[in-house]
Amino acid sequence: MTRRGQPDALYRRAKTEGYAARSVFKLKEMDRRYGLLRPGQRVLDLGCHPGSWLQYAAQRVGRGGLVVGVDLQPPTVSLPPWVRFVQADVLGLTPEGLRAYAPAYDLVLSDVAPRTTGVGHQDAAASLALSEAAVDLALALLVPGGSLVAKVYYGPGVDELILRVKGAFKLGKGHKPEASRSASREIYILGRGLKPRPGD
Repeated sequence: MTRRGQPDALYRRAKTEGYAARSVFKLKEMDRRYGLLRPGQRVLDLGCHPGSWLQYAAQRVGRGGLVVGVDLQPPTVSLPPWVRFVQADVLGLTPEGLRAYAPAYDLVLSDVAPRTTGVGHQDAAASLALSEAAVDLALALLVPGGSLVAKVYYGPGVDELILRVKGAFKLGKGHKPEASRSASREIYILGRGLKPRPGD
């Protein structure tokens, strides 16, 4: 059994395939299952460090697309010219600032996580605040029909956030990828097919 923090088979596979982190396999699975990424898309990746989701998204959208990554720490890998990095706190982002890179986005990804304290309810509350910010940005920036994937540590308030996503998207649900560690409390909130806003 692999202990938390120890390299496992997916970690070793990620390194072999040139990805920055094992988390790439979570995105790959969700993309395969829900058809999230396509050539030419504009993608926003929140909490992009160390860069494995940026790598995969850039491969999938190709040179005709755009991927904008945001994190307090820069990616640890080299990336193609159609990837832009913004060094910022996700909680300080505004839709207006992100429209400087693209007027709207087809997909918002958020793998952002708080600095954990080991106090479960505090970590869950901090994670929820980040996920709520990701949902707010997605609802402001996505094109009609766009999609959202946002990580959250399960705890109070998460079911309400999933309900909010269900109301805004044609498909809204919580999903735990197979690549998530079994002991992890993380789930991903998925929104597929943003409904037209009033007035659109």
